[in-house]
Formats: sequence, structure tokens, C-alpha cells
Amino acid sequence: MQKAEDLVRARIVQKRLEADDIVSVLLRGEGSGPLPSHEAGAHIDLHLGEGVIRQYSLCPSSGKDGEYEVAVLREPQSRGGSRAVHDLLQVGQVIDISVPRNHFPLKSCKGKVLLFAGGIGITPILAMAEECVRRGQPFSMHYCARSADRMAYARRISEGAVGPHCQLHYDDGPDSQKLDLAAVLQAPGPDDALYVCGPAGFINWVLETAAANGWTEAQLNREFFAAPEIDAGQDSAFTVRLARTGRDVQVAPGVSIVEALDAEGVMVPVSCSEGICGMCVVSVLDGEPEHRDFVLSAEEHARNDCLTACCSRAKTPVLVLDL
Repeated sequence: MQKAEDLVRARIVQKRLEADDIVSVLLRGEGSGPLPSHEAGAHIDLHLGEGVIRQYSLCPSSGKDGEYEVAVLREPQSRGGSRAVHDLLQVGQVIDISVPRNHFPLKSCKGKVLLFAGGIGITPILAMAEECVRRGQPFSMHYCARSADRMAYARRISEGAVGPHCQLHYDDGPDSQKLDLAAVLQAPGPDDALYVCGPAGFINWVLETAAANGWTEAQLNREFFAAPEIDAGQDSAFTVRLARTGRDVQVAPGVSIVEALDAEGVMVPVSCSEGICGMCVVSVLDGEPEHRDFVLSAEEHARNDCLTACCSRAKTPVLVLDL
């Protein structure tokens, strides 16, 4: 549940087919001036009706400042989000969206930035590439897709300032143009940085290859669009203690912290329920979390001073939360 002050009204001013099964939606603030500014890597929530809320990365809009653009892949197993965007949203319609949040920022870098996009993962990666151009930041980008027909923004990339820095790779193309990842990632400089977004298998391939070639965890940055499956069969019950009241809430196996708290009338803002958006992060005052999210950094996991209440659990019998 999101707070009303975190929502803004936006009108759909353009909807366009960008590639096979991918549409872009251009949004403009409705009645209250330009939409809030954001940085590369940010995402917003789209409120799509009937309780459906989905997160989408912001593309660099080719329109005016203060507009937002998202691109959405039609998912065959859609739970309602991509189907609503493709089939129900119409130009002229006004919807609620969240203010931008950014758990995947493009950091200042003294070395070279390497960008990797798989499929619809191009949305934040293209924003980063265009920001690198603006900063004068040395970078290269590799964009992988099943085929040219499924590659969103390909013309914009090839004809724009990003083009000289980018290589396009197609699964159905000749071997000569396919991504030789080990060669690209060899001999990293100590100040280089890597960013990757796309399907879980693509992200894991890039990260594992990078680690095998000497990249450190601190150099690696990733954003998942969907959480990989986790075996919850061995989950144990634990207790959440609410520090502000001293109240204890039992969290049963197969029940999330958010669900257990909600059943007791304690509301924690939640959106994705998969540990990828960061809305439900709460502070941990005592106890050790079992982190199952894909949004907090390795350093944040190591500190154990916060967790994502929608999916993470406890390694200790009691977790004391700042609630």
C-alpha cells in the first residue's frame, strides 16, 4: 500500500510499438506541472486498476523534460501487469503513478563503465548510456536480444550518440556477432564498473563470468525485473517484535512478514512482493535476517540492519523491527 503523497497523476500522451511484444508509454503530469525529476536507473510504479501495481524502469524520454517513458514487454504468463499495459491503457487516459525511486543508480566512476542489457533490460541501461554520454564518461554497451525484431530502441541507439559505444547481439544471428563475454570482461581495471539488467539467467551469466575474470563484488551492479524462484519448502516460523510497542507477531512458514503484520493490522507499504522494488524495506534493530531480495546491495545484506519485509525471513528466532 502506497501513501497518497507518494502518488502523482499522469496522462498517457503516447503509446507506441517499439519492437515485437514491446510497447512504450509516454506519460505527462496531469494538472500539477512537470513530473518530478529522476536519474538514470530509476523506476516508477504504474497503478493499473483492480489493485494491480507494477514497477517499470524509466527510459530516457525523447520528449520534453518532466515526462516519463516506460517500455513494457508482453509476458506470456502475465499476472495482469503487462497485459493491462498492452491491451487496456489508452492515449488520453489518466492513471496514478509513484514518484521515482532508484535502487540502481549510475555511480561516479574513475574508470570505464561496461553496460549489459538483455531484452527489455535495455530500459535502464539505455538511460545510463545516454547519461554516460552527457557526463563524458568512458563506456561501452552490449545489447542482447533474441532477434532484431525484438530489440527495442535499436534505431535510436544506432543513430544517436550512444551508437559508437554500443554493440548489438542477436541470438538468431551469425556466430561472429554474438557476445564473447569472457573476452569483453577480461582484465578489469580497479576503477571500472559493470551494470547489467535483463532476465535472471542473463544477469547471472554476466555476473558469474565477471567474477571469474577478476571483477570484485563492489564493481558489479544489477537489477532484476523478476525475482528468481526460491525454494521455500524449508521455511521455519519466527517472531517479529515491533520495537515501538513491544508487540510480538508470529510469522508462520509460507507467510511473509508483510502478510503476518497485515493480518494483525500493521501496515507496511508493499508493491512487488518479490524483493525487487525496495518499497517495503524496514530497519532491523536486533536479530539476523535471511535476505531473499534482489534490491539491497551486498554491503547492506552484510550489515543486517534492514530487510525487505515482503520476502525476507529470519535466521534467528526473533527479529526486532523498527515498527
